[in-house]
Amino acid sequence: MSYIRPEFRHPDLPVNDLGFTKKNYEGALSTLCAGCGHDSISSAIVQSIFELSIAPHNVAKLSGIGCSSKTPTYFLGNSHGFNSVHGRMPSVATGANMANREMVYVGVSGDGDTASIGMGQFAHAVRRNLNMMYVVMNNGCYGLTKGQDSATTDMGSHSKKGEPSPFEGIDLASVALQLGATFVARSFSGDKEQLIPLIKAAISHKGFAFIDVISPCVTFNNNPGSTKGYEHVREHLTATGTVDFVPMRDEIKTCYPDQTSEEVTLHDGSVVHLCKMDPKLDVRSRNSALSTMAEYKGEGKILTGLLYMDSDSQDLHENISSTKKPLRGLTEEELCPGSKVLSNINESLR
Repeated sequence: MSYIRPEFRHPDLPVNDLGFTKKNYEGALSTLCAGCGHDSISSAIVQSIFELSIAPHNVAKLSGIGCSSKTPTYFLGNSHGFNSVHGRMPSVATGANMANREMVYVGVSGDGDTASIGMGQFAHAVRRNLNMMYVVMNNGCYGLTKGQDSATTDMGSHSKKGEPSPFEGIDLASVALQLGATFVARSFSGDKEQLIPLIKAAISHKGFAFIDVISPCVTFNNNPGSTKGYEHVREHLTATGTVDFVPMRDEIKTCYPDQTSEEVTLHDGSVVHLCKMDPKLDVRSRNSALSTMAEYKGEGKILTGLLYMDSDSQDLHENISSTKKPLRGLTEEELCPGSKVLSNINESLR
């Protein structure tokens, strides 16, 4: 059965600073299961990039294989896209980023695509501090192949067949922190009020920005006993606090005086404003983030929100002094400067 999205939109839809409406950021009609958390994440990405006033054609969206990796079809239909081999999205994203640093790179992956076959690829993209937003739609199962446990399935979590997982699950947020990610956050597909400002901050961050989004699989992993089902997550969810992304042009107008307030300024002057529920968390400290996450996990809770951010990070381009111009814009003289320049380079290496 095929479905067609209605073309009609209200003539007075709000526009962003570029004059685009949200319709300009939509994609094809989703074919995922009704109620899938992945569609909520897609919607949050659309809303975030619309509000940031980023032109759709300036975005490159990349993915691997899996239910999550299908979602770029369902958002930013006017953007560039590449659906790669299973687990190899980070390599494609690295190549594209090296060729043109002017694009905004959005990588979408799943817990199997990242934590299993793609773990090695993921590790090197993180440690190189590739300038991109990397979103893992984490449902703790292989939904595309009928619900087998994935590498992020928590020990003791029950599958739809009723069998508890005997293995320790991989915590991708902790792994990203240990590998050197300069922006780490966790959220829940059912909490768009938290997810949207996190996405906006991740896109504005210079460096590797990782968001682990718990996204229940309504078909294969939303049963009693599953630690990644809607019921369990809502009962065990706890947040670092209220997160707000404040563009450089806007003034911060609200705060919560009875909580610890912290502001982290990004490279472009934008501000991530965090009103924390737990004053022990220092978002500028990896050790603080890791220990706080471990403490909440020990209590059976899922800690969400902004976990860590390095506002002084240098991305891959800065670390290797790559060209600022896209490769397609370089002239023959720039690409092949001649034997004299080559001799000088060789001499400098002696």
